[in-house]
Amino acid sequence: MRRTPRRTRSPRRRRPLAAFLTALGLLGGLVLASPRADTARTEPIAATSNSATVFYYTKTKNWPATYLHYAPTGGSWTTVPGVRMEAGCTDWVKLTVDLGSAAGLQVTFTNGSGVWDNNGGANYALGTGSIAVKDGTVAHSDPCTTTGGSGSGNAATVYYYTKTVGWAAYNLHYAPTGGSWTTAPGVGMEPACTDWVRKTVDLGTATTWQATFNNGNGVWDNNNGANYQLRTGVSTVRDKTVTASAADPCATAAPDTEAPTAPAGVRASVTDTSVVLSWNASGDNTAVTGYQVTRTGGTQGTVVADTTSTVRSDTGLDAHTAYTYVVRARDAAGNVSAASAAVTATTGDAPVVKAGQPLGGDPRKDPIYFVLTARFYDGDSANDRGGSQHVKSGNAANNDPMFRGDFKGLVDKLDYVKGLGFSAVWITPVVLNRSDYDYHGYHGYDFYKVDPRLESAGASYQDLINAAHAKGMKIYQDVVYNHSSRWGAKGLFTPTVYGVRDSQWSWYYDQKQDDFAYDGLTVEPVSGKSYYNGDLWSTAEPSGNTCVNWGKPTGGKSAEGYTVYNCQWPSPTSGMFPKAYYHQCWIGNWEGEDSRSCWLHEDLADFNTESTPVQNYLIGAYNKYIDMGVDGFRIDTAVHIPRTTWNRRFLPAMYNEVTAKFGVARARDFFVFGEVAAFVNDKWNRGSVNHSAQFYTWKERKEYSADDATAAIEQYDYEEQLGTGNQPTSNNAFLNGNAYHAPDHSRFSGMNIIDMRMHMNFGDASNAYNNGRDSDDSTNDATYNVVYVDSHDYGPNKSSTRYAGGTDAWAENMSLMWTFRGIPTLYYGSETEFQAGRQIDCGPTCPLASTGRAYYGAGLEGSVTASGFGTVSSASGPVATTLAQPLAKHVQRLNRIRRAVPALQMGQYSTEGISGDMAFKRRYTDTASGVDSFALVAVTNAATYRGIPNGTYTDAVTGDVKVVGDGTLSVGAPGKGNLRVYVLNGPGRVGSAGPYLK
Repeated sequence: MRRTPRRTRSPRRRRPLAAFLTALGLLGGLVLASPRADTARTEPIAATSNSATVFYYTKTKNWPATYLHYAPTGGSWTTVPGVRMEAGCTDWVKLTVDLGSAAGLQVTFTNGSGVWDNNGGANYALGTGSIAVKDGTVAHSDPCTTTGGSGSGNAATVYYYTKTVGWAAYNLHYAPTGGSWTTAPGVGMEPACTDWVRKTVDLGTATTWQATFNNGNGVWDNNNGANYQLRTGVSTVRDKTVTASAADPCATAAPDTEAPTAPAGVRASVTDTSVVLSWNASGDNTAVTGYQVTRTGGTQGTVVADTTSTVRSDTGLDAHTAYTYVVRARDAAGNVSAASAAVTATTGDAPVVKAGQPLGGDPRKDPIYFVLTARFYDGDSANDRGGSQHVKSGNAANNDPMFRGDFKGLVDKLDYVKGLGFSAVWITPVVLNRSDYDYHGYHGYDFYKVDPRLESAGASYQDLINAAHAKGMKIYQDVVYNHSSRWGAKGLFTPTVYGVRDSQWSWYYDQKQDDFAYDGLTVEPVSGKSYYNGDLWSTAEPSGNTCVNWGKPTGGKSAEGYTVYNCQWPSPTSGMFPKAYYHQCWIGNWEGEDSRSCWLHEDLADFNTESTPVQNYLIGAYNKYIDMGVDGFRIDTAVHIPRTTWNRRFLPAMYNEVTAKFGVARARDFFVFGEVAAFVNDKWNRGSVNHSAQFYTWKERKEYSADDATAAIEQYDYEEQLGTGNQPTSNNAFLNGNAYHAPDHSRFSGMNIIDMRMHMNFGDASNAYNNGRDSDDSTNDATYNVVYVDSHDYGPNKSSTRYAGGTDAWAENMSLMWTFRGIPTLYYGSETEFQAGRQIDCGPTCPLASTGRAYYGAGLEGSVTASGFGTVSSASGPVATTLAQPLAKHVQRLNRIRRAVPALQMGQYSTEGISGDMAFKRRYTDTASGVDSFALVAVTNAATYRGIPNGTYTDAVTGDVKVVGDGTLSVGAPGKGNLRVYVLNGPGRVGSAGPYLK
């Protein structure tokens, strides 16, 4: 849930912009020292080119005439067919276009008679200066010029790398050795090619020179005060590294005629009539851009499919049919590799469910593996993005972009998760995010769009859902109803903030490009950023503005002394956010009513969830993902929305959509579990029932006003006055003696919960056990509680670090979680004590590699094939080493034992007649299916069970058999991390002895 640790704070902030930017590390160290040779900073910016000369290669076209049809950025297109181009030099025509104030233009070419070159439908996006277009390749050069100098003296050309700088303009301030410096800020540099600008200068008789670079608004790169020392010829300056006598970084490459290597390691995994095909990435002298998968067999005949990923999910095949696959790689030049070795897969029975439909089944059967998708496994590096904090955070130094893992990587490693024994995967939010550091998914901006940084061709979100279902695994999607980020919601309302590209703020605000829409992945061509913000700000007051004192200085200053303006940063009290869409206050009391109707943080615009337009927007968005076949929702920040709103609006909408789309049975099994963050060790959160986790599992017990905002206040007051002693109770989790009874869910709200009380006490397994069961009578049905030790937010007792209690303690916690009531859940990497003791989240103030959200992929390299839940038929490489770790072995066997004993999955429990800590009995009975499962569990300590049914009990861990004739069974202490599970008429020993279960 939380991106940074929750903290008690004042509801008013005098300087939210400065405070937030300082916390992100955005203010500090960005204004570089001026060059030693010139300290004046008041001169105007040097003029840059406002024209473009476009050259077009005609030899391969053989057109009788060539026309340029164009539109300056932000301007209108010429009348078709455009302007006729004039002769340039052999095989080239050219045209110079006046761009006015535009920074570039879009163009297409035509012969004037209906034949067009429009870059495959995408048009050509060009900048300024000389630009050559040859057979679809764009180069920033004049193909008709053979001389490189700019005068009669020695010539020098310098290229400057822009990607890691991100300025709006680039100036070269220089002095030939023995000569004078240019007037600051120097001369404007010209666009050269992607990520590069250049300038050619005349040095006279000099053969060496000094140079610095700046944005024209006071931000300099002067080589840390040393200036850059350059020579004649071509030099490049990239990230403060000078390369003399360099190759032209924008030179058109020689034609690529070399094909990629043939794909190797092609493997197929079959479930029912679905095949998940994966292979190792091919190599190429430039880069592999995609793969061609050819399938033969079945009634469909030969089928050829293209993908850019190295995994493909093939569903809807014929039953009991052999299919043969070969894979070829291709590069950007169209070279195709030889075929891979063929692999044959034979399908089984037709599946019970179709792709895109929830799997169904009791969710208590499915242990959960929780992943931060962007940090799990990188299946496609093409969608990796570092964002605006890539360098500042230290991630760049580790070659570790924040968006690194993706759906393709998760698909490719589903067998790893299944091999551990998990049949449900909880993934972080998938909607398009927007903030400075948004890899985690909780800064939703477009709730109707899947974030492209997670998807690949052939590995979309739908592909992930289908691939998981093909393996019998569920997908639980993390969803956020409480807030959006940066700073509104596309399709609902996003306010315009005040911004000015002056000498202080030009580094921060991208210039608006009318034809560009942010999607997190695509790089905006002018700013060169995927984290573009040009559409969010305006210097001019927008039409209909409601923000008070638009653009006027607040009187406050940023950490660097920059002027801070009203309406420059989000604030619920500024009038910037209409109350029809967003709440209007800061939280003052985390256990007060305002925590349900005010903002958590400056960067989390709090939805007015009691407003009909907001409700419709969110319901419509999440219905889309329900329709894709997800199996359930984990609800973020559930406590910050009134229970009346959940019970009246959002929960019924979820279940109604599942029912309408997939039927009543699937709706019954659709699993919803909420994060009601109560970080306390007592049963009721500081005495407030409205802020306690179990409160959200209940329906309302009286009628409130029709207006949702009014009803929320009425409910809050009514329940607080009744107090903790007058809340509903339940025996749904408890046995009646030794007997299972049908649970009563008539008062169930539809929302299950994360067991925050056990989570808080998991520093010691016994504490977690005793605290957890103390709350079960006030929860509608605690057998559905989601139980974990630590997560992406906190460790036990609200620790800010990942659990570091040691391997024995981890094993003990797991033994309890997998046998006690509730659904065991493991945060990715805990099976190897990954990042134990590391700070879970420090935002962009430290590299992700040093945190509990580090990239896990290194330990997953290699191949793994699961033969069942908790069993692996083959594994090689680092992933085999990972699976051999003690806790990985432990959780594999725990999952196999739990899967073999229904009482451990769905049973009610009791401690009646039992002596010994962490000892209990569980039973699940279903007369319709003939299941009657009764188990006696002892975690770590010795136990004696009295008054139990007579019969033969077999320990699922050791295979030991005990025959009970007097209603009593005693178990010796198995030891820390160990376990005994004596099952009446049970399955016998499940699995082999491991490091703990022995």
